[in-house]
Amino acid sequence: MALKAVLFDLGLTLIRTASFPEIYRRILARFGVTVSIDDIVCAQKETESEFDTSTYDESRRKEFWTNYNVSLLKKMGVEENTVFVAEQIDALWWECSHVQVYPDVEPTLSGLRAKGLKLGLVSNGFKQDLNHVLGELGLEKWFDVVVCIDSCSCAKPDKEIFLYALDKLGIEPHEAVFVGDSAVQDYEGALGVGIKPYLIDREGKLPSQYNKIAKLTELLTLV
Repeated sequence: MALKAVLFDLGLTLIRTASFPEIYRRILARFGVTVSIDDIVCAQKETESEFDTSTYDESRRKEFWTNYNVSLLKKMGVEENTVFVAEQIDALWWECSHVQVYPDVEPTLSGLRAKGLKLGLVSNGFKQDLNHVLGELGLEKWFDVVVCIDSCSCAKPDKEIFLYALDKLGIEPHEAVFVGDSAVQDYEGALGVGIKPYLIDREGKLPSQYNKIAKLTELLTLV
């Protein structure tokens, strides 16, 4: 196989943030709302079952997240100023998420580039958020293609989001590898279209049946 590209997931692969419940807790605390992490987790699970992010429309981004946050807030018993608070959650999200790039990211991307490989990002995030994060962290310069939910109205593990990225790069599935942290969304999704997958397993907790790497720099000897 003549490898031509390496594709990456974003969250917990290239970057880490505070958890969703912790970010929510921090923002709500600014408005005098005290909720437990467990309550946020429960409300999040219920809300996610009601909202299909694969049908997300970038032109209605604010409406989507306002409705999502209002629904989640009401499930936690927050009944006052819910629309205002919901909008503030969206506005303050990245400020309160404490985004960090893993230290092995730039050496890996630089090394892969030196090998003449194309680089791509395939994320179940949304364009506005990815543009903000990649720009803030200075990562956008590395990628030949950035694909997200609103690029093709689907999300991992749907095969179409992987195929969309391959098409943009002008390559076949067997000419790429994919690296992510989710066995279902990343590993099985990539495998399903014929891309060789690797799971990043920094803590050594994932089952042995997967192709795994403990740090991204291992890719430099594998590809």
